[in-house]
Amino acid sequence: MDATLQQHVLDTEQVPAPERFGLWLDMIADSPAPLRVRTEHADDFVARAEFIELGRMRLIRYRYPSLDCVRTPKLIQRSDPDYYSLALTLTGTGVAGQEGQQSHCRPGEFTFYDCSLPHEVSHHGLDHGREHASSVVAFIPYDALPLSRSRLAPLFAGRMSGTEGIGALLADYLVQVSSHPEQYHAADAEPLADVGLDLISTMLGRYLVSEDAVPTEVRRRALLSQIHSHIRQHLGDPTLSPQLVADAHHISVRSLHRLFEAEETTVAAYIRDQRLERCRRDLTDPALRDLPIQVVAGRWGFRDKAHFSRTFRAAFAETPQAYRTHHLERARIVNTVASAVNS
Repeated sequence: MDATLQQHVLDTEQVPAPERFGLWLDMIADSPAPLRVRTEHADDFVARAEFIELGRMRLIRYRYPSLDCVRTPKLIQRSDPDYYSLALTLTGTGVAGQEGQQSHCRPGEFTFYDCSLPHEVSHHGLDHGREHASSVVAFIPYDALPLSRSRLAPLFAGRMSGTEGIGALLADYLVQVSSHPEQYHAADAEPLADVGLDLISTMLGRYLVSEDAVPTEVRRRALLSQIHSHIRQHLGDPTLSPQLVADAHHISVRSLHRLFEAEETTVAAYIRDQRLERCRRDLTDPALRDLPIQVVAGRWGFRDKAHFSRTFRAAFAETPQAYRTHHLERARIVNTVASAVNS
């Protein structure tokens, strides 16, 4: 079996309550950008950090009680990595400050820091801090972004939306990868990092109103990722077409087709293949065994039963019914053997 993404987890509940905050402070001290941390929950600091290594980029998914953090000049002297950090607030509310700018961040919003400059961040859970706060943070080397520090300076401690446009796509990416790292192979680390860095570069460039500063190829890949996401979200619409996709992204159909040329596929073929993959997945799901095949096809945009059957057979060398029967029976046998071994 292929190895999955490199990751490790710190869970303070694995140690006695009096030791939990100290364990968290040790973890922060070993991070790329150590912080001074204060909290009202030091006597029983129930928190969790999940670290995922993506080539040049590190993701950390945090869950913790309310806290206040400061990166001081003294800490920067001790550890001055060439990193930025991009933080997505998942739950709770935060206040970020750097270089004279301060922002109040709500769930679904990003803030951005230069780790080599002093900054402050407070993150508090709801219900007067009694509920946990959570976030996903990406640590990004300076040279991984095509924008200079001086160009990016206006964004430090700024607030950026993670619920619309490229920001929404980036937020979905961070949440998906950090929530389910086990779904990816170790060999996926570099490609996943490239996708994330393209989205980050494009989002930052748009907030700077200097998208031209982002290389054309980076913008092309980010737009293509956005289009792929749009298509996957609308597969159930039988009217989905290259024209509708192009209109949704304010580009011409010709420009849309040019984007897909480098992918060695067409827009229509990508839509078809994504629909077939969703149908294949549903047909092999034991929980959906009683769902009629025509309903499975219809929920993913195939209106004509005969056309779906021909298209499915061309892709998988079996009719939808034969494919379902074959794979569900194989799953039943595997589960029976596993149960016998475990009993």
